[in-house]
Amino acid sequence: YSWGTRRNYYGGQNGVDSFVGMQITSDFQEKDIVFGGDKKLDKMLDEINALFPLSRGISIMSECPIGLIGDDIEAVAKKKGKECGKTIVPVRCEGFRGVSQSLGHHIANDMVRDWVLDKGEVTHETGPYDVAIIGDYNIGGDAWSSRILLEEIGLRVVAQWSGDGTLTEMLKTPKVKLNLLHCYRSMNYISRHMEEKYGIPWMEYNFFGPSKIAESLRAIAAHFDDTIKENAEKVIAKYQPMVDAVVAKYKPRLDQKTVMLYVGGLRPRHTVGAYEDLGMEVVGAGYEFAHGDDYQRTAHYVKDGTLIYDDVSGFELEKFAEKLQPDLVGSGIKEKYIFQKMGIPFRQMHSWDYSGPYHGYDGFAIFARDMDMAINSPVWKMTKAPWKK
Repeated sequence: YSWGTRRNYYGGQNGVDSFVGMQITSDFQEKDIVFGGDKKLDKMLDEINALFPLSRGISIMSECPIGLIGDDIEAVAKKKGKECGKTIVPVRCEGFRGVSQSLGHHIANDMVRDWVLDKGEVTHETGPYDVAIIGDYNIGGDAWSSRILLEEIGLRVVAQWSGDGTLTEMLKTPKVKLNLLHCYRSMNYISRHMEEKYGIPWMEYNFFGPSKIAESLRAIAAHFDDTIKENAEKVIAKYQPMVDAVVAKYKPRLDQKTVMLYVGGLRPRHTVGAYEDLGMEVVGAGYEFAHGDDYQRTAHYVKDGTLIYDDVSGFELEKFAEKLQPDLVGSGIKEKYIFQKMGIPFRQMHSWDYSGPYHGYDGFAIFARDMDMAINSPVWKMTKAPWKK
């Protein structure tokens, strides 16, 4: 489901030298629950290596039946890794584990730590401006937009985790000078590990909207020398005319409009600045699998009086919308058609509603157009929100 809707773009030729869009299942049957599926897994790994000889590694994702019967996927991964000479990573996150997806993120980080980092040889000449983008899944090309800006200020992006990332890039990461963390919730764990083990500092950055882009570029540049700092100012100045044109076009159409957000990851706080750059106000924000530290970070973005909610049900979200009466709701695919049928403009903020990218200066222009298109569509003249009837 997630691969089909999240649109995490990637380079290469699918099935030849790139495998982001491919998942292979082991044809798990009832008899495998009784007798165990590890023999089938062993055979499947042989078949994968024969079908896709250019693959550099394989990840094994155990789903719910495996959690029930307890197949030893780690033993299979170790055995087959030695046989084929490839990195094979076993990931136990049946049902994403825990009360929400969050523990699944933590487990996946730990598996990269234990089965990938320091486990392969890679030839790489390090440089003083090497950085890695961590926790960006390249939705609609977001990581590419971020990479453009980072390289424009003179940094060298040697790794992207993991929208358009590669195993080789992951192996290079322990030698970078700074880890740039985009989705804090999903990858702060591996960033903290690399800080403790390799001494690599990390920082959270935000490339949504011109205000936060400028703020983040300056904060990133502060980790480097005067050349990078000067380049950051030049890049901000270079894009200012474009920003002014976008704001001049869309702010009059969106000024004082209110928006209510309920998404996973980082979007309920990171997009606040982009909405405010267009004169809009975020009146409600919440997450599906956040921790306490996510809400502490959110408090720095939103205004006093903003409604904050955690892991709400569909019914609760509808009731909040009725009370707040927003001009726009930004949430996921499950909520999209409910709110549209209620007569409330909606943007799908997990995958940018099949648009994007939203990161960077170019992305801000697309973001502004999409919000305008959602709120000011003539279709809303044909239907009304419940509180307008």
